[in-house]
Amino acid sequence: MTIENENNTNFIKEIIKKDLNSGANDGRVATRFPPEPNGFLHIGHAKSICLNFGLAEEFKGLCNLRFDDTNPTREETKYVEAIKEDVRWLGFDWEDRLYFASDYFDQLYEFALHLVNSGKAYVDDLSADEIREYRGTLTEPGQDSPYRERTVDENLDLFERMRAGEFADGSHVLRAKIDMAHPNMVMRDPTIYRIRRAHHHRTGDKWCIYPMYDFTHCLSDAIEGITHSVCTLEFENNRALYDWFIENVNTKHTPHQYEFARLELTHTLMSKRKLLKLVEDGIVVGWDDPRLPTIAGIRRRGYPPEAMRTLAERVGVAKKRDTMVEYGFLEHAVRENLNLTANRVMAVLDPLKLVIENYPEDKSETFEIVNNPEDESAGSRQVPFSREVYIERGDFMEEPPRKFFRLSPGREVRLRGAYLVTCESVVKDPDTGEVVELRCKYDPESRGGDAPDGRKVKGTLHWVSASHAVEAEVRLYDHLFLRENMNDIPEGSEFTDFLNPDSLTVVKNSKLEPSVANASAGDRFQFLRHGYFCVDSEDSEPNKLVFNRTVSLRDSWGKGRK
Repeated sequence: MTIENENNTNFIKEIIKKDLNSGANDGRVATRFPPEPNGFLHIGHAKSICLNFGLAEEFKGLCNLRFDDTNPTREETKYVEAIKEDVRWLGFDWEDRLYFASDYFDQLYEFALHLVNSGKAYVDDLSADEIREYRGTLTEPGQDSPYRERTVDENLDLFERMRAGEFADGSHVLRAKIDMAHPNMVMRDPTIYRIRRAHHHRTGDKWCIYPMYDFTHCLSDAIEGITHSVCTLEFENNRALYDWFIENVNTKHTPHQYEFARLELTHTLMSKRKLLKLVEDGIVVGWDDPRLPTIAGIRRRGYPPEAMRTLAERVGVAKKRDTMVEYGFLEHAVRENLNLTANRVMAVLDPLKLVIENYPEDKSETFEIVNNPEDESAGSRQVPFSREVYIERGDFMEEPPRKFFRLSPGREVRLRGAYLVTCESVVKDPDTGEVVELRCKYDPESRGGDAPDGRKVKGTLHWVSASHAVEAEVRLYDHLFLRENMNDIPEGSEFTDFLNPDSLTVVKNSKLEPSVANASAGDRFQFLRHGYFCVDSEDSEPNKLVFNRTVSLRDSWGKGRK
């Protein structure tokens, strides 16, 4: 899908406006972002964060951050802290409204007892496999469990004994008593509680039974007084169950669920399970690998949070189908932001030495160069110049083709902001024949890069003074996957079959101008003619600069990959 309209509609906004006009929910707007703390968030979650917090901001409501922590075997405190950092990075603040579903475990247990007492829940002894077998299929109704007609007293006794730890894991579950012939399979007596002896990251060993997500999620919304429960389309079938639980327990508030289309990007995966495999198998260096679509990864790569918010707004909130967006559309938003905010510097990634033979050996001087032509307030910097400089190896050819306007024997070019130079001779390695040095002459009257006689010079090269250069490692990133739509891979294939072997290229001993010497982790720059780069937050050290390429300069969105 190519996004052309930057004014995509948001149907949830229209629902909220209608509710406010009618006086629904006492004029309140309350949303929440409810992640499960079992992994790192990705770009798809970023859209949901922007939507939920953005709706609250726009309509002067409140948005909670709540962790639906119902599965102690997969959840960890490190994920909680990582998610909090992600939300803050995107620019949102939950203030004092940080909640956990585990805060409500006692109340949820009372809700479950209410269902048992009202004959709407029962304890089942079937195994997990048997429950699946009894559930039926999309075309065939399910069968009632042989334990479905237990009395209320029997169910109360068994459920309390489940809580007391009298039974083995998996031997009993509490199920809602709805309809085993319901056309929506979610409604065929779903499990409410299961026995699971596992240490919980917040409640410790207090509980050996844990509520299921579908039961917990909606009732946590009700407890918190959420008005608009916003979730992605895969939960559309669960809305009926969401409403059933709300209707059949005693809650003051009755939230409503609204589903929107997920954000999918080409050449990426948004599956926590598959991302976890990439991490555990060492295919990437961790959850914050800059090639991953995790928020931690794109933050480390140097994406500004403003670009993520822009993307979420432009993609809009669709209702009927998930949104597959070209990755270049995100890169376009990143470039827009960095073009305005990133200072320009000169960096030579594949250095070739250029010696100016008629420039004094003991001389050096500085040139004042504007930091960002898009932002006058960014000021300027002094860039040192000397007899020996580095240029890009690709900016020289001995036998240039037509329309090659860079340096070649006998040709004059401009060293950006400095002088005009002409290549006089070439020095080669006697063994390999590789060009190792260029011998040039400069025009002393061309200080600043302009010829005093007005002659036209087409080529302009960036450069770095050899005696002042700062060395750095530069990491160039490409898509992690070669296939555009990773949600639709051929039958019999594994998603790892489409990994891009060139997703990371490490360039050692790049030469950068000295203005970056004291750059800090996360600082962003435009390397002239190379793209936008960010100081790596993990591997950079005081005497070892590591830069990640955030995005190239070429805006390929809508034009195909270049």
